[in-house]
Amino acid sequence: MCINVLVFGMTDNPGGMESCVMNYYRNIDKKEVHFDFLCNWEHMVYADEVMADGSRIYTIPKRSDDYKAYKEKMDEFFEKHAKDYDVLWYNTCTLANIDYLVYAKKYGIKKRIIHSHNSGNETSKLRGMLHYINKMRLSMYATDYWSCSMPASKYFFSNRIINSTRHHIINNAIQLQHFQYDEEKRKELRDKYNLNNKNVIGHIGRFQPQKNQEFLVEIFSRYLKQDNNAILMLIGQGENEDKVKQRISELGINDKVMLMGVRQDVNELLQAMDVFVLPSLFEGLGMVLIEAQAAGLPCVTSKDVVPDIVNVTGNVSFVPLNNNADEWAQKIYDTLQKTYERNKSIPMLTEAGYDIARETDRFAEYISE
Repeated sequence: MCINVLVFGMTDNPGGMESCVMNYYRNIDKKEVHFDFLCNWEHMVYADEVMADGSRIYTIPKRSDDYKAYKEKMDEFFEKHAKDYDVLWYNTCTLANIDYLVYAKKYGIKKRIIHSHNSGNETSKLRGMLHYINKMRLSMYATDYWSCSMPASKYFFSNRIINSTRHHIINNAIQLQHFQYDEEKRKELRDKYNLNNKNVIGHIGRFQPQKNQEFLVEIFSRYLKQDNNAILMLIGQGENEDKVKQRISELGINDKVMLMGVRQDVNELLQAMDVFVLPSLFEGLGMVLIEAQAAGLPCVTSKDVVPDIVNVTGNVSFVPLNNNADEWAQKIYDTLQKTYERNKSIPMLTEAGYDIARETDRFAEYISE
């Protein structure tokens, strides 16, 4: 019998949470598990792909845009469609809104999974307060508790939940071979973008406060004092993009920064990089660090913010966020003085549980419990 799953959490941006959902979606046996999507975005990322696969997408207003319309559409949707689903899989970075769990329970969806994708997300006092209130009442509405890491679990769940049989760590597994280092592709891209004989410092992330790109460009400007031939490659889009562009201009480094936007060839662009930098303010895991390691890159990221378990290859360095830009720049410079065997990481990542082909079996087992 096919299990019917209603997925919530997809946005209009191909970020880490969305990539995690899609990696399991693409690898699951569709004869055993069918996914439909509920979202708040007019243009859900990967919409064409999932609809071509037979999935349906339902759109309702955002709570923050029109609360009355939101409540009406929530009642209307769940009253009509709840009977069609065995499982709600609710993916989120915060517990500020758990209405989807509340409505799923009210209208009879028996298995209600809350999946934590972050270890912090308090962008306002109100959101922080709502998160901790809902954390205390979460067990009234959810039946299953998933996360991408133990820090993400601790942010969402009580110790009682974490120690229960309904709690699972779902690895942010990827198609490892898709990211494997390719010397020919590296040469092709470095020729294309005129990157030969230049150190390329790479970053992937939505332009938002969490990813800390304004600090990253400050770090890069300091790094240029030691290596004026370097390039910063930024991949992504988001609400902070104009602020980041303005800071790049203020620092006078426009000709040293490549703004690549949202890309479908991230696996290839990683080949062209020499080091990957992620100075996030908080992370559940940092899926892009797994992708970067799969491409054989050394990484520099935030200490005590990004979980230590992300360092699978031994080539991830951690720097405290309260260190200044010069100290971050020095760590990047020191990292680039070393030599790395970029084609050796796939077996380590497979063993650590980041091969989507293997992890999908665990996922299917948990979703059918």
